[in-house]
Amino acid sequence: MISLKRLLGLAALTLVASFAAQAQTASPGVLRVTAIPDESPTELARKFAPLGAYLESKLGMKVEWTPVTDYAAAVETLVNRKVDLAWFGGFTFVQANVRSAGRVIPLVQREEDERFRSVFITDAKSGITQLADLKGKTVSFGSASSTSGHLMPRSFLLAAKINPDVDFKRVSFSGAHDATVAAVASGKVDAGALNISVWEKLVAAKKVDASQVKVFYTTPPYYDYNWTVHADMPADLRNKITQAFLALDANTPQGKEILGLQAAARFVPTKADNYSGIRAAAENAGLLK
Repeated sequence: MISLKRLLGLAALTLVASFAAQAQTASPGVLRVTAIPDESPTELARKFAPLGAYLESKLGMKVEWTPVTDYAAAVETLVNRKVDLAWFGGFTFVQANVRSAGRVIPLVQREEDERFRSVFITDAKSGITQLADLKGKTVSFGSASSTSGHLMPRSFLLAAKINPDVDFKRVSFSGAHDATVAAVASGKVDAGALNISVWEKLVAAKKVDASQVKVFYTTPPYYDYNWTVHADMPADLRNKITQAFLALDANTPQGKEILGLQAAARFVPTKADNYSGIRAAAENAGLLK
């Protein structure tokens, strides 16, 4: 038989371990948020500021922005519970889901993410008018882990019987969508692939001359970005975060500002099954390890 003293000792150790695990997963009253760096750090911070303030008001807790250096870091920080909420692309969500053995949960996505697309761009004078014209050319993707800046453009190229690693003169990775546009505009590469949302934003802000740099191919739609949490987050907090996103209304000044910065008409619920096509594309392209 185990003595009462031994039982009390084991109970104490279990309690200490429980507290240690909780301390590792969260800071009391603080929601730590990150995002894949698909745009410049200053732009990501600018886009998040009003959303962070809104979440603080809805959740009654401090919200901290935690920038990361690359896509892989965004995955690892959530998987290792160093952040609580992450903005992922479809591919980075799949990577996090695999790395965590299914221990991450996508909460919401923009309505636009149910039918997201990528665009291929080139100099208007390049003579490139279709995907086949890219053979023998220099082409830039965004990050290697980007859904809309690499995985899905590569997938559609492969479907068109074009292998970037064989058919292109050179493949480069700019690291971010706006950097891909800059590479094409400056003539560093003949063409590039990026997400349609960033392209349209840059054109609207006149940060790219659409008469000089043009879209020559737009992909079919696919599921993309989402806000994801670790499964260890309490269900009540997960629900509050979800409801806060769903409550954003473009008819209110605050909602209009936040949704505008997020390039969203509104947020809708999502689920892991929505990204099965992304996983299949990654496996087919040999990008999921």
